[in-house]
Amino acid sequence: MSITWSEDELRKIAETDDLHISVLREDGKTYGTPTWIWSVVVDGALYVRSYNGKDGRWYQSALKQKAGRISAAGITKEVSFEPVSGSINDSIDDAYRSKYASSPYLKPMISSRARDATLRVVPRDSN
Repeated sequence: MSITWSEDELRKIAETDDLHISVLREDGKTYGTPTWIWSVVVDGALYVRSYNGKDGRWYQSALKQKAGRISAAGITKEVSFEPVSGSINDSIDDAYRSKYASSPYLKPMISSRARDATLRVVPRDSN
C-alpha cells in the first residue's frame, strides 16, 4: 500500500512557505541540515525545486539518496524524492507564480535551470 498525503496535510503545506527539507546522508540513517525551500501543491502532489538547479547540494543529495524528511506547517514526514519532467512543469510554474507572486526570487524559480531540478515529494513509511 502506498502512502499518500492527506488533503489536510497538503492544504496546510500549500498555505505555508516554511518548508524545510533534510536529505538522508550516505549512511542512510542521519539527516542532513534542514534547508528552507519553496514548495507547491499541484493536482494532489507536493513539488519542490532547487533554486541552484541541478548544481544545488540538497538536490544532488536528494537524487542520490532518494529519501529524507520534510517539516512544514507543524507537519514532519519521512519522504521520498522523484525527479519530474514534462508538461507537469507548466502547472508547477503556474503554482509558483500564484503562491510567490510578490517575491523577487520568482523568476529564477520558474527558469529552465530550476525546472530541470524539480522533484515530487512523496510520503514514505518511516519503519
